[in-house]
Amino acid sequence: MVMAKAGWLCGSSLTIGRSFFTSFKTTVVSFKNPRFLFSTTHRCCGRVLSKAKGNLSSPLSVVVTESISLTDTEKQIFDQLLQVVCHYSLETQLRVAGGWVRDKLLGKECYDIDIALDNMLGKEFCEKVNGYLVSTGGKPQGIGVIHSKPDRSKHLETARMRLFDVWVDFVNLRSEDYAENSGSLTVEFGSAEQDAYRRDLTINSLFYNINTRSVEDFTGRGLDDLKSGKIATPLPPKVTFLDDPLRVLRAIRFSTVFDFEMVKDLKVAAADTDVKSAVADRISRERIGNEIDLMVSGNQPVKAMDYMSEFGLFWVVFTLPPNIKHEHETICVDYINAAWRLMNALGG
Repeated sequence: MVMAKAGWLCGSSLTIGRSFFTSFKTTVVSFKNPRFLFSTTHRCCGRVLSKAKGNLSSPLSVVVTESISLTDTEKQIFDQLLQVVCHYSLETQLRVAGGWVRDKLLGKECYDIDIALDNMLGKEFCEKVNGYLVSTGGKPQGIGVIHSKPDRSKHLETARMRLFDVWVDFVNLRSEDYAENSGSLTVEFGSAEQDAYRRDLTINSLFYNINTRSVEDFTGRGLDDLKSGKIATPLPPKVTFLDDPLRVLRAIRFSTVFDFEMVKDLKVAAADTDVKSAVADRISRERIGNEIDLMVSGNQPVKAMDYMSEFGLFWVVFTLPPNIKHEHETICVDYINAAWRLMNALGG
């Protein structure tokens, strides 16, 4: 079966079987538990996806809320973190970073809370949380630590713990400096503004300051790009991509999931030879596979694969049999398109 030969479409593998390109004639396709079925219409950031045609209607303006509304659980978490700061007389500013801020401003719920700290490591703050819990008769929580791997473009150590039945990650704000002679990268504590410019995309560079209960846009572009539906980087895109090459795939994913438009210079950088080499050499197959899973389980997997082909990333990301020619990637995208349409038709 065609879909069996392209198992990675459902996230099971990054390898396409050889017969995927040899079965060009009549092929019977059967599906079990199709992954991309949804109701008659799917609304994403102000656009409506027609299930019958699989195409997006004309764009509407992106609705961005003026302020962030917290759930009861979020209020409990943030209040407890502020109590820790007060208990130890810390001068720490607590900020929620990235995707949580973006999604809340879009009126969506998000359970991925990343806390950025301005003057201590995540593990150190988690230990203070536990100290506070013990002092108030509570039970300390386990602390997990994900260590930095600079050679794999993970520059910061991340600590995580469970608060009010929600996993919360803690990491310090960062700044970076490249030595002129050696080109080596030095990562240090940084300000919120320095950290914002090191983020992958402007729409992910926003902070929610827990201390002041306010949204912070240090690049001056995050809110505007969110409202206008733009995918852009805080720094020149090639610089941002070479800092962590996985960001190329993240840009594609966010562009297709939110149906936002990638700016021209970002597209140029995505197709850059140095960037593609960095993706191949520095990013683990596991991290790549996770991004591909998120792309194809989104609302526009065909568009995501079109971008992969357009930027020359197809042969960097997917492991194909050696006898497959480069021009066959367009056939691969066509098969994905056909499978997508068929799955949506079967869902009716």
